Amino acid sequence: MNKIKKGDIVKIITGKDKGSEGKVLRVDENKVLVEGCNMVTKHQKASQENPKGGIVKVEAPVDASNVMLVYKGKPTRVGFKMDGDKKVRVAKSTGDVID
Repeated sequence: MNKIKKGDIVKIITGKDKGSEGKVLRVDENKVLVEGCNMVTKHQKASQENPKGGIVKVEAPVDASNVMLVYKGKPTRVGFKMDGDKKVRVAKSTGDVID
């Protein structure tokens, strides 16, 4: 079970986009794709969706260790605990169950 899930709001804590927040679009192993953050330029060949091709800006993955989950407007670390027979995410700052 990952600490960061698709759809979470996260804050980038290090790197060129430090301080920016965004929604998680995708999670792969220990990389996360954050909406509007870590933009890179990509040279794209002409295709049916993009007949002109050219240079486009796309999001690149960020390491999961470089982001923190935003809970109630504040970045927080995430822990786990057992809620009956279910494992749930817990905000370390408040102790509240996240989901």
